[in-house]
Formats: sequence, C-alpha cells, structure tokens
Amino acid sequence: MTKWWRWRLQLVAICGMAASSALGAAAMAADGGLIEAAKKEGEVVWYSSLIQNQASRPMAAAFERKYPGIKVRVNAGVVSDLTLKLLDEARAGGVRADVSHGGSTFVRLKKAGLVDRYVPDSAADYPSDYKDPEGYWTAEVLSFLVAAINTDIVPPGDAPRSYQDILDPKWRGKIAWTNQMTQGGPPGFIGTVLQSMGRDAGLQYLRKLAQQQIVNVPANQRVVLDQVIAGQYPIALSTFNHHSEISAKKGAPVRWLKIEPVTATLDAVFLLKNAPHPNAGKLFIDFVLSGEGQAVFRAADYIPADPRTPAQIPSLKPEGGNFKVAILPPQMVEEELPDWIKIYNELFK
Repeated sequence: MTKWWRWRLQLVAICGMAASSALGAAAMAADGGLIEAAKKEGEVVWYSSLIQNQASRPMAAAFERKYPGIKVRVNAGVVSDLTLKLLDEARAGGVRADVSHGGSTFVRLKKAGLVDRYVPDSAADYPSDYKDPEGYWTAEVLSFLVAAINTDIVPPGDAPRSYQDILDPKWRGKIAWTNQMTQGGPPGFIGTVLQSMGRDAGLQYLRKLAQQQIVNVPANQRVVLDQVIAGQYPIALSTFNHHSEISAKKGAPVRWLKIEPVTATLDAVFLLKNAPHPNAGKLFIDFVLSGEGQAVFRAADYIPADPRTPAQIPSLKPEGGNFKVAILPPQMVEEELPDWIKIYNELFK
C-alpha cells in the first residue's frame, strides 16, 4: 500500500450536498476589499493553454463583464512554452503573469519558487482531492480517461466491464492506446492500476496486460479514438470520455466504458508568487472557480471541477455518472511518472 492510498477509489458523492449548500461556495461573492484592490490594479495577466476561442476568451469576457474596469490580458500558448516563459521571466527579474494553470507543470514552477498559496472562498466546498493540501492550487477542470469501444464491432454483451475483462485472449492484438508518455497516456493507466490494486498485484496485472500485445499508436488520444471509430481497432484504452460522447452525439459508433476506477486528472489553477497584480489575480481565480466561471467551462465543453456544476452531459462526472475514480494529483504525477514510464518501457514498448 503506497503513501498515496488516500487518493485512490474516489466515489464523489457530492449530490447529497445540494440543498444545504445551494448558496455555498459557488455562489459566494468575492470580498469587497479584494474587489477594490483589484480595481486599483486594473488588470490581470493570465497565461493560458486552454483553447482560446472556446475557453480563454469567453472566460476573460465573463470576468470583465462582472468586474468592469479590470482588463484580462490573455497570454496564450502551449503548456511547455508557457512554463519556460515563466521560468525565463523569473531569471530575468520577475514573472509578468498573475495566474497560470496546468497539471504536472505546477510542480516545476513551485520548485522554482514561483507559486503562491491561495485557495479562494469560491472553492471552499470543493472536495479535498480537488485542492492542494498546502493551498497552492485548486482544480478548475477535470478529465476522465477511459476505455472506449466501437459499438459496430463489439456487441453490448461483449464489452469489457472490468480490468480483468481486458485480459480476455479474444482482445489480443485488438487494443490500442496512445504512445504519449504523460498522465493522460499509458503511464497514467499504469499509475491507476498500481494505486488501486497495490504495487505487487498491479505489476502482476500489467505483466498479463502486456501479453495482450497492445498497439502503441504514435498519436494523441483523440486520434486513437478516431481510429477505433473507423474500425481499425475494437477497443482503445486511455481515451477521454467526453470525446466519445461528442462523437456519439454526431452518430459515431462509439461508447466509453465505466471500468473502475476511472483515471481522473486535474487541470489546476494557481497564483504566481510576486505577481504584478496579485489582488486582480486572486479575484480572477475566485471567479474561475465560482459557479459563474465554471459555467463558462461547461459551455465550452470542458468538465467543470465544481461539484455543483454538472458537465453538459452530467454522466461524464462521477456524481452524475455514478462511477469511481482514481485521482492522479500533480504532486503524485511529478513523483511517480518516471516509474510509470519505466514500467511502460519494460512491458509495453
């Protein structure tokens, strides 16, 4: 049993919180003093790797409508580039951003002393697993990695229902996954197995899984899912459940499977240390995590972290879809990812 045992097998039963907390954190107004201080600063600089037209710009516009006089300057880019930009700025005399986000990138920035503690009131009722124990980050959106099948090829009764079902010899050579070495790829799947089964039993399972001759596709999760939809493979592992729902709504022969525990990853939002506009940064984070900000993510087809804000398709979240998850928080990913990659190279490469 690992030190991360407490993170595994979450059945997020937030539904029962509804009546008593309907006016809870998601509806809280920001502190008046913070609003005034933020207005004096006049702007917030947000380094964002979210899809610009889909999420970043709508979020900025919603914040500016709520807090007129405070401009959101979005500096867009991919996660790796924005991380390097922040590290370069720090070496040159100070970061120019107030707020950023990411998963494992957070740990690198924290180690460099670039992240400040801040958890706003709007996140007070978020599950503890969605917040850093030390108060450095809070989850803004969630991702759930699942197995998916082509429903034209796999009859309903034949679809795997458990991790053990994936080991059925009939699936040998017919399962695909991405070859990306991230928490959203095979390493994350390996991490979930080890955390949920324990290391010894987990390794035993993974050795058996390796005998299934899983196809390593040199592409991302969406491409792997598209290949399943096209009939190249009956089953894929480590795909995003919302991708299957989006495709199914368009008529594609695809369904994601609730093989528990489902791997859950977090996109965390955080305040940068010695930010040029710290109060505006805090107010922006408060808004992003509030019911209003989470509704922007919902409208953009992201899965909101706020337990009171359902996804556009409620069954995509544990509380709406009634499935258990194993959360891979940023600190765990940072510490364990090299080991997960090593196991992948030994068994699946």
